[in-house]
Amino acid sequence: MIARILVFRGGALGDFLVTLPALRLLRTRWPEAKIELVGNAGAAGLGVQCGCLDAAHSQHEARWSALFAPAPLPPALTAWLGGFDLILNYWPDPDRILAGRFPVRNGQIYLAGSAAPMIAPAARHFCEPLGALGLVTDDFRSRLPCPSKLNGADLRGPESETDAPGAENPGAPPSHPGPQQAPIAIHPGSGSAAKNWPDERWRELVARLDTPVLLVLGEAELGRWNSQALAELAALCRHGMKVADSLPLPALAAALRRCRLFLGHDSGVSHLAAAVGRPCVLLFGPTDPAMWAPPGPHVRVIRRGATLESISVEDVLKACAVSM
Repeated sequence: MIARILVFRGGALGDFLVTLPALRLLRTRWPEAKIELVGNAGAAGLGVQCGCLDAAHSQHEARWSALFAPAPLPPALTAWLGGFDLILNYWPDPDRILAGRFPVRNGQIYLAGSAAPMIAPAARHFCEPLGALGLVTDDFRSRLPCPSKLNGADLRGPESETDAPGAENPGAPPSHPGPQQAPIAIHPGSGSAAKNWPDERWRELVARLDTPVLLVLGEAELGRWNSQALAELAALCRHGMKVADSLPLPALAAALRRCRLFLGHDSGVSHLAAAVGRPCVLLFGPTDPAMWAPPGPHVRVIRRGATLESISVEDVLKACAVSM
């Protein structure tokens, strides 16, 4: 009987989200089991919220270092690990040090998959180890329900646009805007400059859109999109612009769900937009969309080669027209 499951899964937001189909397999097979994950605690909190997980532990806690040390495990950690019937590991373990720690008791099952996906799409790779338990699927979409609470959303916008008519406030309680009022969400960044469309293209695109805009920013984008740049961008936006600045993930998920369309790159935020069911137009360059684009008919990928400079504003506008 499987009553408690522990998953080791590192990485950032996108890495967690492509693991959701595997977690869904576990939850479907053992709906009453307690499933815990050690990894990105902020991202995994979304899994707790949607019921795929019962608890999330930060991968940065000092206690995990004992798993890779030569000394025997501390008794308290051994006892805690022994309480799990199934251990599923996606942490890097090239020397099989972690694998050598398990099982910690008779009857415990240990399964592992490589941290770097080898099968496209990435979500399929993370489902593969579960085949040993007879758990298989051909549905590799990540799905998150709309969060019920927004937990202190912090929205800002250039003063000239704060009260612009028709601009949606993602920090407000959920509403049901009509198609003409719902904004298009734009995330102009990613974890790598090589995966980003040039900023001037985003500015030209915003000037040509006929809808309000929700600009999604995180730490990686704040240096490029400072107050002056945001004011200039807002002046180009004909129907108002709001800025979702480093929102907590549940608040960002809720804000994205209220948008009519999402535009972005190969990033965790793009996976989040797809997971909450938004139509997406994603711009890819050096990375492989077969591996890293969120699966699903609601996701449209534009790729013109290894660099994003080859993608024109007209390419994106045409994709938007088809996707909305």
